[in-house]
Amino acid sequence: MNTTITSLEKKHFPVMLNEVIETCLSINKDLLIVDCTFGGGGYSKGFLKLPKVNVNVIAIDRDKTATNRAKSLEKSFPKNFTFYNEKFSNLDKVIKKENKPDAIIFDLGLSTFQLQDYSRGFSFKSNEKIDMQMGLSEISAEEVINTFDEKKLKLIIKILGEEQEAGRIAKNIIRARILKKINTVTDLVRIIELSKKKNYNKKINVCTKTFQALRIFVNKETTELIEGLIKASQIIKLGGKIIVISFHSIEDKIIKYYFTNYSSNKSNPSRYMPTENNQKNSFFEKYKNNFLTPSPEELIKNPASRSAKLREAVRTKQEFIYPEEFKEKFKKYIDIENAAI
Repeated sequence: MNTTITSLEKKHFPVMLNEVIETCLSINKDLLIVDCTFGGGGYSKGFLKLPKVNVNVIAIDRDKTATNRAKSLEKSFPKNFTFYNEKFSNLDKVIKKENKPDAIIFDLGLSTFQLQDYSRGFSFKSNEKIDMQMGLSEISAEEVINTFDEKKLKLIIKILGEEQEAGRIAKNIIRARILKKINTVTDLVRIIELSKKKNYNKKINVCTKTFQALRIFVNKETTELIEGLIKASQIIKLGGKIIVISFHSIEDKIIKYYFTNYSSNKSNPSRYMPTENNQKNSFFEKYKNNFLTPSPEELIKNPASRSAKLREAVRTKQEFIYPEEFKEKFKKYIDIENAAI
């Protein structure tokens, strides 16, 4: 299925849009879709414009700037589209109990709009403040860089950014801020570049992993993902699909673990759980470790999609039991993200 991308998505390409739509159409022709990461509205608009299909979309986004983009869809589809400025960890507050979605979609990471707005501080090219707040966040990256101690900075950069030279970067951040507060993205980029070994892989910007770490920390992205998946599993209908598009290894590791260990083919997520209770945690149908990646044609049009992986899981009729073992598995990320100043 080919879906036209119009002015709303000129600068933002919804990754694997056609694949997401095809996946959902296999469920039903009368759909309730929850778009958990509205962003530029690509997925929502793609569904709402489908011919011969009755689609209702509930979209959410933590970023207030997405509200303005959502207004045009609310005007065009007043009966079929609803938007909430909310985090997807609060899905259960947005979706009414009687409304069981057919599909819940998570397109993780940054939107093009966030990256291209240099005042947000997400881009290496920016010379603005080091903000990195996606919305409804409690702290900025500037506060983290200028107030956290060396040990905590190293832990954030090493674990959330998977940066091998985290120790040197953290040490140089501390040294630099003693002399002068680190105010801009340019200041931080210079510190990272001086901290990295000179024989680094030039295909990847040397700042990528540190910026990833700060962004994840500021927005508690792994905590949000874990809570979002759990809430989605509670509210999705029988036979409904949870679809997640991830862009880095931490996200994909969490998604893969959840879909695999709470499916009917591997339903004992904890060695401490009695065998007779295994089936009670089979939220999903048999899950094979399969995922989709962007087509060659999409990669040409949108090179930023090159690291994307699309995974999906189908909800069974099994009663939901809160997966404490899942949260325990990724406790180190949750604990880091919840660290106080």
